[in-house]
Amino acid sequence: MHEQHNHHMTHQSNHEHHHGNHGSHSHQHHHEHMIADFKKRFYISLILALPIILLSAMIQSFFNYSLSFAGDHWVELILASIIFFYGGWPFLTGAVDELKQKSPGMMTLIGFAITVAYVYSAATVFGLEGHDLFWELATLIAIMLLGHWVEMRSVSKASDSMEALVELMPQEATKIDKEGNTKVISVSELKKGDYVLIKPGEKIPADGIIIDGKSSVDESMLTGESVPVEKQIKDEAIGGSINTSGSLTIEVSKTSEEGYLSQVVQLVKEAQESKSKTQKLSDRAAKLLFYVAVAAGILTFIIWISLGYGMEEAMTRMVTVLVISCPHALGLAIPLVVARSTYLSAQNGLFIRNRASFEDARKINTVVFDKTGTLTKGKFAVTDIIPSGNTTEKELLQKAASMESQSEHPIAAGIVASAKQQNINLITPEEFDSITGAGVKAKLENARLLAVSPGYMNKNDIPYDQDTFNKLSNAGKTVIFILEEEQFIGMIALADQIKDSSKEAVRRLHELGIEAQMLTGDNQTVANNVAKEIGIDNVIAEVLPDQKADQIKQLQADKKRTAMTGDGINDSPALATADLGVAVGAGTDVAMETADIVLVNSNPVDVVSIIELSRLTYRKMIQNLWWAAGYNIIAIPLAAGILAPWGIILDPAVGAVLMSLSTIIVAFNARLLKSK
Repeated sequence: MHEQHNHHMTHQSNHEHHHGNHGSHSHQHHHEHMIADFKKRFYISLILALPIILLSAMIQSFFNYSLSFAGDHWVELILASIIFFYGGWPFLTGAVDELKQKSPGMMTLIGFAITVAYVYSAATVFGLEGHDLFWELATLIAIMLLGHWVEMRSVSKASDSMEALVELMPQEATKIDKEGNTKVISVSELKKGDYVLIKPGEKIPADGIIIDGKSSVDESMLTGESVPVEKQIKDEAIGGSINTSGSLTIEVSKTSEEGYLSQVVQLVKEAQESKSKTQKLSDRAAKLLFYVAVAAGILTFIIWISLGYGMEEAMTRMVTVLVISCPHALGLAIPLVVARSTYLSAQNGLFIRNRASFEDARKINTVVFDKTGTLTKGKFAVTDIIPSGNTTEKELLQKAASMESQSEHPIAAGIVASAKQQNINLITPEEFDSITGAGVKAKLENARLLAVSPGYMNKNDIPYDQDTFNKLSNAGKTVIFILEEEQFIGMIALADQIKDSSKEAVRRLHELGIEAQMLTGDNQTVANNVAKEIGIDNVIAEVLPDQKADQIKQLQADKKRTAMTGDGINDSPALATADLGVAVGAGTDVAMETADIVLVNSNPVDVVSIIELSRLTYRKMIQNLWWAAGYNIIAIPLAAGILAPWGIILDPAVGAVLMSLSTIIVAFNARLLKSK
């Protein structure tokens, strides 16, 4: 309940973080330990409270039964002492923490009320005139522990992102020694200047320079660029990217500590640490209530004494005021809505990792989407088939797909998938080879065929329809040229497919009055075309990974409350910087770990659901706070005895029942929260 309490909890966890890498494990472990601790304290306090309630004279007169034996007061005192010191311990230490920070709130109020009630009640056992308040004390502590336990459980799913990032790096590398022998070693043993062999399909273990071999490398996890990058001798290789086709030998230029991935880790860490902590509303209310309650309690005591009543009456009035104003309902107003909204969001495939950011999502006015994998499927599909001469569309696609069926490239996969959709039978090539950086060549039914890039066409001066090519290229499409016996027979254009749900997501954001932007590493033309089709308001393209976070900061500087949605590691710093970071579930673990919310289904429409649910949740919280605070506004003067001249005095028991009633109303109202 709230921030102070969480400060209190995080004191211990903070120094764990400063001791090397086990920090995240211990932090997680620490949090689970806290939840288990509150649960245990709650159940023990509840069991011990039952006999106290049964033995209470006030409850007996209320329900009209009698139960007493010699020394029953001592039994109550012993049980109440255990509840006070064991069950009340988190509140007492929390109160001390709040007072140290000169910021009294919920904890201080609970701590103060239970201390006064305990000390006064214990004094009655030792002979002070008056009625004990043991049962109020016991129920107060039990209900408060329940509130904290419920809240902590719903907030508990937070773990540390750093491990997930580091796990993307391969653990082993194949090192080549001077004699050319290979040996598998741990990546941590790699030094600058070592030669490493990377086979097809393996992850590159460290940043380095390619000294032998050619291949295409999938860097999409790191850069967000959807097309694999062709690499040859002297090119750089980034640790963590995946070698897809050929074998490579690299010379290590940076160890894992200095590499690109660890720089991303650092960026994420900084952005996470710079997040503001939203001071909870109920905490502010509790702080205000603390001053009101203490002032009202002391004032009540003074007035009753000065009116000539005895110590017992004045003390009972004061404790009644403190007990009654102790915000049971206020204590549960927020956690119950939190628990409910966490449950609803999980049902809808939204996994909330950072509550404060989720609660603030209602203020978002700009949503920034990463393109590849978020708005698009990250898979290529054929968009245009343009045959030349007397080749038909079907023949052209058949020849291209037959050649490409032997290749691992995503563009090849797109062409093959398109042929299969049209039920075109593929011919098995008699020969097949890839032309590095240019395409593939094959022999089909004794004819020599090539599928090549525009670069190859220009370099070899092969004529083709420039206008059509420019039109396709300007539309952001990737164009492949097909040659048969050195003759140009047509071109095939492909593009990354847009998710069906992307348009709906943007339309619904516009309905909510929210601007949609796109931030991508892809080229401007491709980005503009995707944006036009979906209805995006603004495009920021050709952004390098480490600049994404800067772009978000720029938007924030323009007073835009920004949500960032992405799926790659390259999006992690931006996710951590944005007011709300949303990771798309099909993405990497890291993006998920740095995000405030993870979408289990990679559906952009879910971003809209987050904002809607956040708005609904906030409305429920405010309703509950009004209920809870409203109860106190009425109950405090009654408890103080404002209507005493007319013979209306609020009995502590009636006060406690009213208190329970207001708690039940708040709980019921929280249950009414439904997602659209």
